[in-house]
Amino acid sequence: MAPSETTDKWLAFAKRVQAIAQAGLTYAVNGYDTERYEELSAISVQIMQELSGENPEKIKNLFTNETGYQTPKVDVRAVVFEANKILLVHEKIDNCWSLPGGWADVGYSAAEVAVKETQEEAGLEVKPVRLLAVLDKKHHPHPPSPYHTYKIFILCEVTGGSLQQGMETQGVGFFDRTNLPELSLERNTPSQVQMLFEYLDDPGKEAYFD
Repeated sequence: MAPSETTDKWLAFAKRVQAIAQAGLTYAVNGYDTERYEELSAISVQIMQELSGENPEKIKNLFTNETGYQTPKVDVRAVVFEANKILLVHEKIDNCWSLPGGWADVGYSAAEVAVKETQEEAGLEVKPVRLLAVLDKKHHPHPPSPYHTYKIFILCEVTGGSLQQGMETQGVGFFDRTNLPELSLERNTPSQVQMLFEYLDDPGKEAYFD
């Protein structure tokens, strides 16, 4: 098994162990169960630390920052085309480019998140048109992450506003499929962006899901 495949395999183990531990801590009925599930949680942090080399306390804070039954996190991305080009924003956090979007906010629908993030990150007012894809991040070539994530891509049309950077972005623009800038792989991959261009070529293409 190749090194990257081995890492992905153990990353999946660590996430699953953490999910079991968190569910156990939520529903534990006595101190003995709580102690065992806390030990499982610590083991998952140790596995993640071995994989990433990060400080164990940082990993613990990321891995155990939620309570209750653990479920996948949701990342929503707006897909906006203009003149056969796709809208991308230049992220300050890693100096790379991504589709506008981010973690889903409590109290907002997925469509509302796509609209809000596009306005905040790119300065454009948009309306959601249709769902294009729901992807499981583990099936795509993203860097290792402590979260199990579903990614939602929503096609949007521009209704107003003008291109301008936001608090988390340092640039914004439309890019041709053959001349993409360096992408923020944590957020979107080249294969995902190329897949999205297929919906520009074929507006009737069915929504994709893993």
